[in-house]
Amino acid sequence: MNESIRNLEPTRLWNNFADLNAVPRASKKEEQVIEFIKNFGNHLGLETFEDDVRNVIIRKPATPGMENRKGIVLQSHLDMVHQKNNDTVFDFATQGIEMFVDGDWVKAKGTTLGADNGLGVATIMAILESKEIAHPAIDALFTIDEETGMTGAMGLKGGLLKGEILLNLDTEEDDEIGVGCAGGVDVTASKSYSPKSTPENAIAYQISVKGLQGGHSGMEIHLGLANANKIMNRILIATNDCCSISSVLGGSLRNAIPRESNAQVVIVNETNFITAFEKIKADLLDEYQPIESEMTISIEKLHELPKTIISNECQQLFLKAVSGAHNGVFRMSPAIADLVETSNNIAKIILEKGQIKIECLTRSSVESSKEHMVNSLKSVFELAGFSVVLSGDYPGWAPNMDSAILKVLDSLYEKMNGEKAHVAACHAGLECGILGTNYPKMDMISFGPTIKGAHSPDERACISSTQKFWSFLKEILKEIPLK
Repeated sequence: MNESIRNLEPTRLWNNFADLNAVPRASKKEEQVIEFIKNFGNHLGLETFEDDVRNVIIRKPATPGMENRKGIVLQSHLDMVHQKNNDTVFDFATQGIEMFVDGDWVKAKGTTLGADNGLGVATIMAILESKEIAHPAIDALFTIDEETGMTGAMGLKGGLLKGEILLNLDTEEDDEIGVGCAGGVDVTASKSYSPKSTPENAIAYQISVKGLQGGHSGMEIHLGLANANKIMNRILIATNDCCSISSVLGGSLRNAIPRESNAQVVIVNETNFITAFEKIKADLLDEYQPIESEMTISIEKLHELPKTIISNECQQLFLKAVSGAHNGVFRMSPAIADLVETSNNIAKIILEKGQIKIECLTRSSVESSKEHMVNSLKSVFELAGFSVVLSGDYPGWAPNMDSAILKVLDSLYEKMNGEKAHVAACHAGLECGILGTNYPKMDMISFGPTIKGAHSPDERACISSTQKFWSFLKEILKEIPLK
């Protein structure tokens, strides 16, 4: 299946991507891909080493005639988001991604593709192994754990990198030049409850929400996509008078808009439950039909009665907390047109066996606005008796419109494409802001090929866009400013 990928142009890039996608590389489980990249660098005879947190750095000298140019850092992250469709049988720990070509797109069979940020990694590999592409001295920086905490970027010490300009290859629109990004923080609300025994005369149903688009909780948060956790909560509120919750499991990763949620409920009056369920189902399907046409909401009677349920008092507090907690865009930027400034994603909810856990990811390009969003969430959760923990806080990347490398990319893009690039900050969390804390004088820019549906099984990479990006990068390397 992946052989069709290897025949695509540029072949060196796509072959590296196919090799990379054969290696499991979940966030925080990057051992195999770290060894893969180190072996790659060592095989080329290039200086290759790990830092203290297991980022991999490979150094390549300047090509003849380019020694007087500023050194550059080519940077991408090794880890990928592991997501699959509910009906896809796949083991990310042992299997390579199964890819196929569909017109102008490369897709994966029922899983995330790993183009985020695998195409960036494969591109850097292609530059490192090339013998004909002109470039200045290169530090290739392959960071770990970007998707679940950016701990690789956070752990990179100052003084290791020699380059003066950083080219981050993690932007997902080929006409965009990234000059800034949002920071973020993980918000986790937890609460214990005393389970009650299920009444003997009750019956039980499983409620399922499936088929949502999901996607990147930064880049696609402004689209108004359905959040499976919010949808499930509305169903549970609508049927609240005639059901008791036994369990809820919705979403998976903080940086992915949740696509699915399942809940088991115990009921006494079946007629009232089904009537209330059918009404809220019709309302939700009608409400989201223009954007979530594949969404399904269903119930199935359980043959085995769950052993425990949540108390009525705790159920009311839980439902009100999720209802009151903000999800989606919190504030648009007043300084940059069409940029989401602050948002929150209610990413994962687990309610079972006496424990409730609600995981959110709050993003903002303005620190004070991020704090405001966090305080709003804390207020709702704490009023409902939850304890709230903040973790994984990372800074944003402030735009520098006087950047020398920005001027190079802006001019080259217009020359090569006959139109101006879209110079913008994004609402995703790029590593540039974090790297800048230890390398404050480094000139940074971000760009990349067009990727759609990142963080979901609908992820796909545009073939013609990748060719455009590759040509753009080669020209950029020729035009790096003099020392």
